[in-house]
Amino acid sequence: MSELEDARENLREALKSIGKEEYYRRLKSPERFVEVNFPVKLDSGKTKMFKGYRSQHSTLRGPAKGGIRFSENVTEDEVKALSIWMSLKCAVAGLPFGGGKGGVAVDTGELSKSEEERLSRRYIDSVAELIGENKDIPAPDMNTSARHMAWMMDEYSQDERELKPAVITGKPVELFGSKGRKEATGYGAAYIIEDIMERENLEDPTAAVQGFGNAAAPAVRKLEEIGVKVVAVSDSSGTAYDENGLDHSNLVECRRDHGEVCLAGERLEPEEVLELDVDFLVPGAIAGVINKENVERVKADYIVEIANGPTTREADKVLEEKGIEMVPDILANSGGVTASYYEWVQNRTGEYWKKEEVLEKLKKSLQEAYRQFEDVRKEKELYGREAAYVIAAKKLVSSSESME
Repeated sequence: MSELEDARENLREALKSIGKEEYYRRLKSPERFVEVNFPVKLDSGKTKMFKGYRSQHSTLRGPAKGGIRFSENVTEDEVKALSIWMSLKCAVAGLPFGGGKGGVAVDTGELSKSEEERLSRRYIDSVAELIGENKDIPAPDMNTSARHMAWMMDEYSQDERELKPAVITGKPVELFGSKGRKEATGYGAAYIIEDIMERENLEDPTAAVQGFGNAAAPAVRKLEEIGVKVVAVSDSSGTAYDENGLDHSNLVECRRDHGEVCLAGERLEPEEVLELDVDFLVPGAIAGVINKENVERVKADYIVEIANGPTTREADKVLEEKGIEMVPDILANSGGVTASYYEWVQNRTGEYWKKEEVLEKLKKSLQEAYRQFEDVRKEKELYGREAAYVIAAKKLVSSSESME
């Protein structure tokens, strides 16, 4: 099943659960989708054509919101699927946004920094008529960063002949970005885990984290701060395991010096991290890592998904049968888009908040969203992913009905 088929099927099932399946026809496809083709001048002096996309799935709850990815694997269906997930994520998180997504089919490893800048500027020129602080607000995604967002914001502002910082989020703090945005995705997941610990009176909880990138590494740091013993961390280059707990600062130092996760301790194969007997398993890297091949060996009590789509539909069914609690990606990794909302608000008001204020708002928002999720899950006796989709579907339908 493709990503788009998967997203649509989850949406259909959620609408069916709330007795509103007639809204599937409206919500299965984006309100607006554009394919753009644009030239970029290379350092060699030659000009190369690139293909890009922007999908605005829904603006029922507010402007479309979603990242821009640069990847040679970007396709029309992928961008449409991701825009559906963004609509659902923003609804679950209680944000006044709809879902959007964009991308360019490109291998960034073949581009120089100056070529990436020209690519970023030409892409935003190509979709400029679609975006705007009240229409569609892009952000970073795969292979794009705060620097790319700064280039895009600058290009859009030049086109508009005035500064427009609120058109894009995820910018550098020095260029109208928000303090706390860098940590937000990982911290958001940790705040949910902290709430679970308090609600369930967990003592000396343990965690295994698959990934140590921009989202997973801050999660490890915050988990350490709130008293979770992180016994294993893995990335594409290696794995560190210590039943007595790993130290975040040592992991960061080791990766900086050696380019991989390489702390002293027992070495495990990356897939073994997913099979450890821990309280919390936190998949925080790539999609599909928990699947029909390994799901029977998963022993964690809770799965808290930082990555997008780390668990397949087949594996979900087995996890439910095994009684493993699931906090799905559209809730667990919504800290990033929530902090982007805070950046958008700050850009529009001109009032900028301290990092501590941003993170305190983030903690309150994520924990409130998790408690709502738990209430629905228990009341309706739903599995975690289904409960999150039901919450999102109800909000989208409610917004639609209010205008009918």
